[in-house]
Amino acid sequence: MEREENILAFIPQRPPFVMIEALLFADEKMSRSALSIQEENIFVKDGLLREPGLVENIAQTAAAGIGYICGMGDKQVPLGYIGSIQNLEIHDLPAVNDSIETEVIMEHQIFDVTVISGRIYCKNKLMAQCNMKIFIKNQT
Repeated sequence: MEREENILAFIPQRPPFVMIEALLFADEKMSRSALSIQEENIFVKDGLLREPGLVENIAQTAAAGIGYICGMGDKQVPLGYIGSIQNLEIHDLPAVNDSIETEVIMEHQIFDVTVISGRIYCKNKLMAQCNMKIFIKNQT
């Protein structure tokens, strides 16, 4: 799949706000990403990736999966915005030098709203999970 140097083609974020470095898998229903936690990450505080970084990692995993699928079909990559976050559970925070893998499942799509569920794992341990509503901006 796509590594750090290519990931920017699939997400609208730019450094230092990029919270994924590799797209491991993507299809119409699911996407998986990886991120190695670095000290210079803007969401690292006291050696840990904080909650906003975890939430953004889930959202960017969803965006990268959609962007990859659109790119494979020669379609324009749409812009999306987090509309709501529900059932957020943070079980633990990954530390600097840890690697996390994130899995996002597209649950439903109704008009311009996509409902996803996301889970973040570190060393096979569930670190965080939530549901999101992502609003897709119509390309006109």
